[in-house]
Amino acid sequence: MSADDAPTKTISDYEATLNKADTAVASFDKDDKTLTHILRGHLRRNPTLIPALVLLISIIAFSIVAPRFFGMGALSTVLKQTTVTGFIAMAQTLIILTAGIDLSVGAILVISSLIMGNLAVVAGLPVFLAVLIGMFFGALMGFINGVLVARIKLPPFIVTLGTLSIFNALKLWYSQSESIRNADIEANAPGLLWFGEGFNMAGASLTYGGIALILLAAILWYVLNHTAWGRHVHAIGDDPDAAMLSGINVSRTLISVYAVAGLICGFAAWIAIGRVGSVSPIAFDTVNLGSITAVVIGGTSLFGGRGSIIGSVLGAFIVGVFNTGLSLAGVDDYWQMFAAGCLVIIAVALDQWLRRATQ
Repeated sequence: MSADDAPTKTISDYEATLNKADTAVASFDKDDKTLTHILRGHLRRNPTLIPALVLLISIIAFSIVAPRFFGMGALSTVLKQTTVTGFIAMAQTLIILTAGIDLSVGAILVISSLIMGNLAVVAGLPVFLAVLIGMFFGALMGFINGVLVARIKLPPFIVTLGTLSIFNALKLWYSQSESIRNADIEANAPGLLWFGEGFNMAGASLTYGGIALILLAAILWYVLNHTAWGRHVHAIGDDPDAAMLSGINVSRTLISVYAVAGLICGFAAWIAIGRVGSVSPIAFDTVNLGSITAVVIGGTSLFGGRGSIIGSVLGAFIVGVFNTGLSLAGVDDYWQMFAAGCLVIIAVALDQWLRRATQ
């Protein structure tokens, strides 16, 4: 076959225009992040940085306004005053990390302290056994909250609002609205007051309760950041459906979170007895609000999934620093409450601002 007889290729109109097409490689505008974006992303990745800076600035500011504040005596007083709130804030943090909330933590604390006091002082049980029983009932009350939230699928706010009323009624019934005096505790069960004792170091008066607060915060920080259970807690707070699809037993984890929170409240009851020196059914009536305030100021998101134990403890210290500093500056109590409310609103607004860092 000659070359002239060979079939010829036909070039379509589309192929014919390819040579005229633009050969430039596609390019996209570079997304240059501003300083605000960088700062917001950094703060979101390190939520503890904000309360730490606020605490440092608060101490410096109040030291200028009220020179008596700058001293180991005043700072150790802040630690003593915020010890119980710090414990309850840690329990509240575990629950809020799962996008829940517990309004009954204060009632669990008081009931546990009443059980410890009655068993050790009135019934004559050994202090250690009375404390264990009180902590067991604290964990049991938290377990009940967890079952209602995880198994019955009720909203945490409604569940704990209901159990708050139930536990408040039970504590008045169990105690017959009577307190256990400090003299009776010292005579029959002085071990209940052990966490209120302490020692002096570098001019500061430290209690064993304050030392226990720092140790428990370190333990919970490790558990939340370096164990599978801690990762499950964060995952449930971020997205419970995605956590379930990834193989996490959401119901069991939620129940364990509420039970552990109740156990911490039970242990805090022992701390509280040493702190005030007595047991009363009407004590610590504002610890619920105080714990939530500390958690929010400490950088834990109310929407779950983001926050830290250390931040919540720092948040409790911030509230204590503000209250003590304003008192030393001669500010009235209602302005102290005003300042605490402003701190909460600012903290929530900041949380919303940080949440937009991922969008």
